[in-house]
Amino acid sequence: MTRHAGQNHPHTVEGSDPGLNVEVFRGDSDAGLPPILLVHGFSSSIELNWVQSGWVRDLVKAGRWAIAVDLPGHGHSAAPADMDSYSPGKIRADLLQAVTDVGVRPLRDGDAGSGLDVVGYSLGGRIGWEIAGTQRGLVRRAVLGGPSHNDPLAEFDVVAAQRHLADGTPIADESTAALLTMAQLVPSNNIFAFLTLIEAAKVEPFDPEDAVPRQDILLAAGSEDPRAASLPTLAALVEAAGGHAETLLIPGRNHTNAVTSRVFKEAALEFLGR
Repeated sequence: MTRHAGQNHPHTVEGSDPGLNVEVFRGDSDAGLPPILLVHGFSSSIELNWVQSGWVRDLVKAGRWAIAVDLPGHGHSAAPADMDSYSPGKIRADLLQAVTDVGVRPLRDGDAGSGLDVVGYSLGGRIGWEIAGTQRGLVRRAVLGGPSHNDPLAEFDVVAAQRHLADGTPIADESTAALLTMAQLVPSNNIFAFLTLIEAAKVEPFDPEDAVPRQDILLAAGSEDPRAASLPTLAALVEAAGGHAETLLIPGRNHTNAVTSRVFKEAALEFLGR
């Protein structure tokens, strides 16, 4: 059930949805702090977002243990045919089931190892925001990278993307073209599963005011990422709800490469280690 940082084969956690690839990373040391749920971004995976970028290595080295899940249609997880499996609500429920299956328990006063920390990037930042906002008795702290106060997936032009895939018709909307290009960068990606996820997200568009976290939240984005403009808005929502928000602008990084930044990883580890 445990995958160490040096191993390359995935293990599915017993009891979780058999269609989802759930991996647990543990090292030899234990900082006595809560486990960390890692939620990757759209068209990424555990391997791309957290292993190859060095997050797992650095977390384990710091004595933290992590639970990571490949989202539906991503990485080693199955690509269901039904749209309901890709809905943000279903994904949140599956993630909560996954952490329960590995023994995560609610926050308890005086028990430093209880509860859960969350680290999410891009789409994972949206999911992490919603989990923190709805699970205040479980989530202790959260680090959300590349977040947005609006919903890029809700604005995605599915019809234009389908036409482009069918016959190469150019996509007029820049955001749609950028997301589709990003999804096509990895040859093994299931493009049609990704389009199904986008359609499901359109049914449940993201509104950060629906469930605002009241915990300590670190919001981070690359200085060259247009989503960095969302950081003050999201931070203000957290503060107004009674939480505490810090922001981090990662120098010289954009939305694609901010997650690999050592500045980001070190700031996250310091924030989560308090």
